[in-house]
Amino acid sequence: MNNAKMWLVVKPTVGIPLFLVACAIASFLVHLMLVLTTGWLGDYYSGSFEAASLVSNATTLLS
Repeated sequence: MNNAKMWLVVKPTVGIPLFLVACAIASFLVHLMLVLTTGWLGDYYSGSFEAASLVSNATTLLS
């Protein structure tokens, strides 16, 4: 294991929770940016999403 010496610098009781919090924050930010930058995802979460309009838009772009 190449990273075994890391635990000599950072205690596992600090490093593991810090890593998990960093992953949670990154995941939250990715989902927040998806909701803010896409028009259809917010509609989908609120329940007013129409899949037919997305399919018709996709077929228009492909043809």
